[in-house]
Amino acid sequence: MIDLRRIPGWRSRVEAVIDEIKYSPFAWGERDCGPWLVGRVVEAVTGEDLAAPYRGRYRTATGAVRLMQAEGFESLGDLVASLLPEIHPSQAKIADIAAFADDSALGFSLGVVNGERVFVMGENHLGTMNLLQAERAFRVG
Repeated sequence: MIDLRRIPGWRSRVEAVIDEIKYSPFAWGERDCGPWLVGRVVEAVTGEDLAAPYRGRYRTATGAVRLMQAEGFESLGDLVASLLPEIHPSQAKIADIAAFADDSALGFSLGVVNGERVFVMGENHLGTMNLLQAERAFRVG
């Protein structure tokens, strides 16, 4: 796990990332919850691109699962926990990461905390979910 710190100006960079992707349709490996949303926000906050090893290495849900398992993880939540410190969802602050359990082979979908709401990738645009629905959360810097 890398010791990340929030760098000056992070909030405006996060807002720019969210503005850029808010009307982007979901596409595996290009515009998804991992490298596209969470990875870009973590980089905006800390200057560190933790998603680089995963970016461009899958194009389907099956490919994402295979990559995750090849890296030794049983769920997307476990992969994120290997990179960022896990916290209780009630401790999550703006730009931290929330993980929502789902019935996919990835086990979780990811989002970016924005107060009591969490930005998540929807089918045709960025949506939100209630932070209280998150099962796991991770501190970004």
